[in-house]
Amino acid sequence: MVLPRPVRIPVEIVFDFVCPWCYLGVHRFARTRLRRRDLAIHPIWRPFLLNPDMPRGGISRTDYAARKFGDEERARRFYAAITDIAASEGLHVDFARIRRTPSSIDAHRLVRFAEPAGAAETLVLAIFHAYFHDGVDIGQTEALVDIAAETGLDAEAARSFLLSDQAADLVHADNLYAHRLGINGVPCFVVDGSAAIAGAQEPDVLERLIELANCDATPFGLA
Repeated sequence: MVLPRPVRIPVEIVFDFVCPWCYLGVHRFARTRLRRRDLAIHPIWRPFLLNPDMPRGGISRTDYAARKFGDEERARRFYAAITDIAASEGLHVDFARIRRTPSSIDAHRLVRFAEPAGAAETLVLAIFHAYFHDGVDIGQTEALVDIAAETGLDAEAARSFLLSDQAADLVHADNLYAHRLGINGVPCFVVDGSAAIAGAQEPDVLERLIELANCDATPFGLA
């Protein structure tokens, strides 16, 4: 008896690298994939630009916090809450090390570069870690090249890609696509093109949503 192959379930992860909730949400999604290896979950990484008008060189974290929160006390409360939640997940977030809020366009472009090598998810997690754990300015080309090399990608090829404008139009198109879907907050997970859930959801919640899609799907190769 030949068993059918697992159902291939596309999950679009709509996110931005400067969003701490996205860091938490992507980490939880990765945990879900690890514990449900029986499901052929296919992640599709979709950029959402929280700061579409951010200068390519970024701005100081102090100026960004003032614009976003209005005053330092509100910023401190927000950062403390995020830090505590992340710690409960085993993630160390150190906002004090982040000196600049970058443009995330090049980081999203680099994900496109990593996709043919099957390294997109590894790269996404590495960029998040570099930014929120180490305070790396992920808007800088050389910083992204270093991260790419650490994940096994060719450094020179990554540098050449980033110094071009390749995939910039795709990043902006995906950002527009997310807005057309009505997504106005990230992270957001769109499962099999039919069900969506926003927020840094617990693995149990993501798992149930994916299982529902799995029950309705046809094993690929049998359709």
